[in-house]
Amino acid sequence: MDKLFSLFENADPFKTWWPAIAAVVFGAIIMVRTLMSGQRCPNDNQIRDQIVIVTGANSGVGLETAKALAARGGRIVLACRNMAAGERMARVIKRELTCQRIGADAEGEFFVEARYLDLRSFESVHRFARRITGEFERIDVLINNAGIIFGSLGGRTVDGYEEHLQVNYLSHFLLTQLLLPHLRRSPSGGRVINVTAHAHAAAKIDFDDPLNVGTWSVKFHARDAFAHSKLAVMLATRWLARQLKGTPLTVNCCTPGLVRSTGHLRNSPLMSAISVKLMTFPWMWLFMKNPFEGAQCAIRLATDPKLKNVSGEYFNDCEIAQSSLHGRDIALAKKLYMQTIKELEKVTKLTIDKDIEGETSPLAITADSTEESHHRKLALEAPKKKHQGKQKQKN
Repeated sequence: MDKLFSLFENADPFKTWWPAIAAVVFGAIIMVRTLMSGQRCPNDNQIRDQIVIVTGANSGVGLETAKALAARGGRIVLACRNMAAGERMARVIKRELTCQRIGADAEGEFFVEARYLDLRSFESVHRFARRITGEFERIDVLINNAGIIFGSLGGRTVDGYEEHLQVNYLSHFLLTQLLLPHLRRSPSGGRVINVTAHAHAAAKIDFDDPLNVGTWSVKFHARDAFAHSKLAVMLATRWLARQLKGTPLTVNCCTPGLVRSTGHLRNSPLMSAISVKLMTFPWMWLFMKNPFEGAQCAIRLATDPKLKNVSGEYFNDCEIAQSSLHGRDIALAKKLYMQTIKELEKVTKLTIDKDIEGETSPLAITADSTEESHHRKLALEAPKKKHQGKQKQKN
């Protein structure tokens, strides 16, 4: 070892190739790392007092997204299943932002609060929506970020659906529908941001059963189930954007890219052995983003006024990107959307105001036996009665 050190110490850069090789290797590593880290959010716009909900915000990309939006003045709700972690992260965010802000001596000026949400249960989604709509008069941004990968093979939720499908897609779909009336009240135009993944390009999907819930449906491997759920997110985003056309509401989807240190790979077969973790760590550091870098695309979608009228698009590295062929199939998007409604009708009684062929009316949620749905129906019917009154006056 001493001989090796002396070789470097006594090396003449003009007579030996060691310094040149070291410089080239170091430069290549820095260049690759810079390219793989992706583009940063190109603006520092403030969203003062806007109400932002981020699902899965107690760690990873969701945490970094929430932290950045809180720093820009947003009132942030961390929608988490792990309330202990969510409340701890809320305190951490407020403490860090207070330390960063000159002259700020109290955490009170930052609103960052955790609320319980378990996406494995539609009932939990309903309870969360009821609490949020009772607590806030409007919602400005909804970021459907939470998700799972490498879930248990054949695992089913309490509602009977495959875990990846419900957590990554169905529950977020339901949550969006429940919060649409409040999103419409945003003076800046409500924004829905759905997080998908590069994996959508590898998804297997059947046009006759795009949700893969039929009697003869294919049983996916966990990796394929994740890809399938993320393609469903993208297709539903495109069709909902059509449904909301002509309104100030926008809905887009984005991919954070390949992100490390999120906990998503803890159940991966490749990460089960310590030796494999040690071997893959340098490559993960080099070729994968960290959570802060992965959050940049969602941050731009939530804050950039230039995207106020952009809807139904897929974003990667803060720019509009082209998705897979399936991801651009509008007929498939409609088929998936309609099947999703039929499935959720069993537990939420979703209906459509007008024929979906008209592509003009978003979903409404009709009443059931609960007080929650009764109040939601009244909120939905109020604009209709107002519109009908105007028509009678014209007549």
